[in-house]
Amino acid sequence: MVNGNSSAYTFLRQGKVRDVYAAGDERHLLIVASDRISAFDHVLPDPIPGKGTILTRLSNFWFDRTKELIANHIVDTQPDPAGWQDDGRWRRDQLSGRSVLVQKARPLAIEAIVRGYLAGSGWKEYRKTASVCGIALPEGLLEADRLPEPIFTPSTKAEAGAHDENITFDKAVDLVGKEVAEKVRDISLQLYCHARDFASAKGIIIADTKFEFGMIDGELVLIDELFTPDSSRFWPMDSYSPGGSPPSFDKQFVRDHLESVRWAKQPPVPQLPQEVIAKTSRKYEEALRRLTEAD
Repeated sequence: MVNGNSSAYTFLRQGKVRDVYAAGDERHLLIVASDRISAFDHVLPDPIPGKGTILTRLSNFWFDRTKELIANHIVDTQPDPAGWQDDGRWRRDQLSGRSVLVQKARPLAIEAIVRGYLAGSGWKEYRKTASVCGIALPEGLLEADRLPEPIFTPSTKAEAGAHDENITFDKAVDLVGKEVAEKVRDISLQLYCHARDFASAKGIIIADTKFEFGMIDGELVLIDELFTPDSSRFWPMDSYSPGGSPPSFDKQFVRDHLESVRWAKQPPVPQLPQEVIAKTSRKYEEALRRLTEAD
């Protein structure tokens, strides 16, 4: 474990949701999950109260559940940055519950996406080509239909302000190599099926999800977040019906609101009404409660 005074922690970068600090040596990072929320590749001006702690708790829960399937970057889920001083972003008392100490990894150049249902960009692509990322699908599927079997549909990692692009498996091989691409595909499908079956028993459908992988000392590991409402589509099983965008426990509610106000997906980014903020917060809390509460 890496502890120390404030000089041991150096701010490195701010992502859409997470702030990253060097943690006193070259092998560790402190990652702090904020309450920021993004949609359509833009960070919205209004935070979702409590979101960062929910993302952290859920990711930690899933990292622990899946550590026998694949190693992950977690070192300490309750780091104590002794002597931390207010750096203008976080006070020490704000870090508890939303920060983790991790091993530094070299991120892969692709995002690993598994789809068990037809939604989002996959649905848009299917309507044009009857396929997703080069994978042919049966004709006549509806939005939110369950696929015959889960599919691995990688994407590029876009620069800030740009859009990720769905790519074929062959393109993923070009970017990361055949051996790594095959490992990522196989473990991604295994992880999805594991979580899908677990969540199903809790009344939640995991429609699709995104994984981030990196390399540590030549070993493929899971990094970033895992099966959260930011990285996955969670649908309540009791109200699921194909043919439209189902109710959800994720940020699709925010996306739907932004679509309804006909935002052009360019700055300026609109503010969220208080009722949308409050309802989104409740959705995230419900996902956490259902998935982590004891049977």
